[in-house]
Amino acid sequence: MINEPKQMQRAVENFVAEVSVAMSDVVHRLPAVDGRKVEQDVTTEAFNLVTALIDVDRRHTDAELWGVIFSFWKLMPNELGQAKADDLRQSDLLVGRSVWLDKVSPMMEILVSADRRFGTNHSRTYYDRSIYLAFTVAALDASPSRGELAAIDTLRTNLLAAMDGLPTSPLAGRTEGSAAPGSTATTEGATDGASATKTDTKTKTEEEELPPARPIEELLAELDELVGLDSVKTEVRLVTNLLRVQQLRAERDLPTSPQSRHLVFAGNPGTGKTTVARLLAAIYRSLGVVEKGQLVETDRSGLVSGFVGQTALKVMEVADKATGGVLLIDEAYALARGGENDFGREAIDTLVKVIEDRRDELVVIAAGYPVEMADFIAANPGLASRFPKSIFFPDYSDDELWSIFSGIGEKAGYRPDEEAEAAVRAWFAAVPRDKGFGNGRLARNLFEDAVARQAGRVVAIEEPTDDDLTTLTAADIAKPGEGPRHSNTA
Repeated sequence: MINEPKQMQRAVENFVAEVSVAMSDVVHRLPAVDGRKVEQDVTTEAFNLVTALIDVDRRHTDAELWGVIFSFWKLMPNELGQAKADDLRQSDLLVGRSVWLDKVSPMMEILVSADRRFGTNHSRTYYDRSIYLAFTVAALDASPSRGELAAIDTLRTNLLAAMDGLPTSPLAGRTEGSAAPGSTATTEGATDGASATKTDTKTKTEEEELPPARPIEELLAELDELVGLDSVKTEVRLVTNLLRVQQLRAERDLPTSPQSRHLVFAGNPGTGKTTVARLLAAIYRSLGVVEKGQLVETDRSGLVSGFVGQTALKVMEVADKATGGVLLIDEAYALARGGENDFGREAIDTLVKVIEDRRDELVVIAAGYPVEMADFIAANPGLASRFPKSIFFPDYSDDELWSIFSGIGEKAGYRPDEEAEAAVRAWFAAVPRDKGFGNGRLARNLFEDAVARQAGRVVAIEEPTDDDLTTLTAADIAKPGEGPRHSNTA
């Protein structure tokens, strides 16, 4: 346990040292700010952050309490000089501390205000040091609680919101909507509903030098920008936070609680499963979980052969392409269907062996309809333990489908007028929300249909203006019950 509090002590000392420099500069620039106790105030800030994170799950473990004592006893000798873990547990020093995370602290607000006024980057210093300190606290225990991981997510969200618009924000200057390095799928994403292309060819990353891994903050920001999927985003961020904690412990040769990284994505077609899988592949690469971070997508046809002895070879071929990245198996439940002579079960058995043999090289995501995915997990005794976590992708609401539709139009240079918007919303409202509802893909189909109708209308105009060429009207939108049918492809 000795290494854990030492690492936390260093994280606390770095926070205090660097944030104190930032606050001292603000005091110099803004004399109205009381600078007589800068280091003491920053120490209190660090203590508030640490104890708030520890108090989130109310566990107050020995490792956490000794970490507090070891890190702060020199900085706060009156409170902690002779304290032991049980002393802190029996006192009220940590009780109710978690509420500190509910909003941005006054110190961060001061730093943000100074950055906006003077063009400094002090809030970025606070952000970097506090996020690292938060992960260090979570890494005190071999298995951080879900509450701790969620608290780190809250901290990150609040700090980024406070820094919104600053040129020194972690999100400033990033590339919008860039694809994950090495991705082999061609899905344009949940925000535009395009369908994915199955990958059966050799990936370029096997032959070309990989580009640098993308920063985690950039990838999480791209995730946050997807339309809807709030619960999905939360789960992905929690998975990411857990991996970051495990990475910290691994760097220090500390034991970690074994966690399967394979996932089930359950949801109807067009809900962004491929897009999120691609982002996860990039996140896994950035955190060192996989080497390349490519996404290889397949389905039953890519894994199952109609001849004896060929199915295992097909599974191994696909696994070879995906090794070093993520394998997404679309409609995975189809592998568990068929009679006694069907080779889908052989594919599952081979897949289980591949997952075990390449557990440090390959992540598998099994995707499909929610109910049917239970059939897939039940098809082999080894699947339940290897796919312990499911993420549910809900259908999009009418408002979210409109956002997807208008977002596609903005990217393509088209603007629906008010009457067109009303017609689009009415069309979505009339589509039955049955099994196989197309979601984002349905929005793209409707948009492409509207563009085709608009072209037929505009061609009759003798000298169309730019506005004529780029505006979608109600006449371009299919009537409810007409136009594109919702897709049944996943």
